[in-house]
Amino acid sequence: MKIVAAIVTLAVACGLCLLTQDNVDAAIKEHRVERLNARIENIYTADYQKMADENLAAARGKSAATLDDPFVEENPYGTNTTSLYVYFTTDEKTSVSYTVSAAGYPDFSATAEQGDDYATTHEFLVLGLIPNVKNTITLTLKDSTGATVATKQIIHKGAKILGEEEVRLEQPVEPTSEATQALGNGLYAILGNDSNDQDFMYYYDVNGVLRGEVPVLYYRSHRLLFDDDGLMWFSASTKHFVGMNRLGKLEKIIDLGDRFILHHDYALDSDGNIVSLATDLTRSDHAVQDQVIKVDTTTGKVTQLIDFGDMFPDYKASTDHSGIDESDPTATNRWDWIHFNTIQLLPDGSALFSARETSTIIKVDDIEGTPKLDWMVGEPTVWDGTSYQKSFLTKVGDFGDTGGQHSITYEEDPSLPDGQYYIYMFDNNFGYAMTRPDFDWTTIKGISTAQSSKDENSRSQFRKYLIDENAGTYTEVQSFDVPYSPYVSSSQEITDTINLVDTGMQGVFGVYDDDGNLQAQYRMGLSTGYIYRVYHYDFKGFYFA
Repeated sequence: MKIVAAIVTLAVACGLCLLTQDNVDAAIKEHRVERLNARIENIYTADYQKMADENLAAARGKSAATLDDPFVEENPYGTNTTSLYVYFTTDEKTSVSYTVSAAGYPDFSATAEQGDDYATTHEFLVLGLIPNVKNTITLTLKDSTGATVATKQIIHKGAKILGEEEVRLEQPVEPTSEATQALGNGLYAILGNDSNDQDFMYYYDVNGVLRGEVPVLYYRSHRLLFDDDGLMWFSASTKHFVGMNRLGKLEKIIDLGDRFILHHDYALDSDGNIVSLATDLTRSDHAVQDQVIKVDTTTGKVTQLIDFGDMFPDYKASTDHSGIDESDPTATNRWDWIHFNTIQLLPDGSALFSARETSTIIKVDDIEGTPKLDWMVGEPTVWDGTSYQKSFLTKVGDFGDTGGQHSITYEEDPSLPDGQYYIYMFDNNFGYAMTRPDFDWTTIKGISTAQSSKDENSRSQFRKYLIDENAGTYTEVQSFDVPYSPYVSSSQEITDTINLVDTGMQGVFGVYDDDGNLQAQYRMGLSTGYIYRVYHYDFKGFYFA
């Protein structure tokens, strides 16, 4: 009995030790995250950016800043962890290209954007350093004839990343030559691998290698927008839009104030202002994700453009008061009756919207003037009993409508007559609406009602429609199956024949040809539940020339 008692006592003691160590580890991690959050909050202030600018200029002024002895500074503005600022002058005007090499990783090469194609003052950001290892950056200078006039090597150990992302992604399908050629030296932007700790935007190259880590305040960036003044705009929280220059400095930091929070998507209008999906926090009915605002990127002024509850009052009143707002996870009693997830601005001043909760694509005219419903596409019976059914375009062909679609994209084609254009999208092919619990989504041909992305019998699709506003019709012109994701996800046409698709809830994104054949596939570990979007950017005129 004494032996048994001793064994029990030892087991309890070991268990307490393990429990205590777990608590210690959790406390250490919590403290580290709190310090990191505070650090990032400081970076996203005008005072910090001004200080960083002054410190950079002071240090640069003390350096030789020649090609033989260039001035370099790691991540000077705190906005891209593994980036390297480079500055030097030459007597002859040249372009600068660079190649980043590190043992065990593919090289990464680019032509630096330095303001002018050929210059004597060379100031640029090198992307692509591998963290925590020796990197060799080879600079190549060429004159306007294309002749190489000089080279220089810089040895620099890559910075330690702030997050826990993979330095190299798993690649179930290695990129084909077609995929490599189409993607070039552009980068995948991972938008919204949401975390309960610190949030980031990540850049990966065609080989699945990490080439940039951009910390954000919280929530996520939903897409990158490039204005005519050389700024890249993105959301850094539910409250903040920022404009970053090519060197990583945050030149504009806009706080939306107390009334609105942004969610899911935004676009630049013809004046360079941001038109964004939003939630009005002051509503007494707690309706969410049903507003559109304009943010003046010069003054920071926020203006309401649309309250869709005013545009669709009958439909809104017919829905159950339920739902959540994932951009405000602490909220209660929310009414997520339509849930917009994409906005696309058209050249004529109209806009396209993707409404997840109704599985409907909606066009609104005169978005910044007197908004008016133009047409809708989707399953009309979702809107039974309302006056809006007459606005539906007529389907031409035998195909099922979308279910909870995301990432709709407007595409012009000069070969089409006026009034015709394409829309492509990630069709989740998932039938469900929390605010319409009694609707039978199996009305839609081929739709799934499986809540789990692991359901073996369910598939999502890349889909493309031809819209003919003259005839009042829509036709499916392309579709292929992709891994299933009932929520989130994205699609993007990279070239006429190569497409990028993110299956968000599986942490998988792939490159497909127009027949749906995989040309490359990548898998990323999920921080919590999904990767919201993956888009490819060539960054020409910004990071790269």
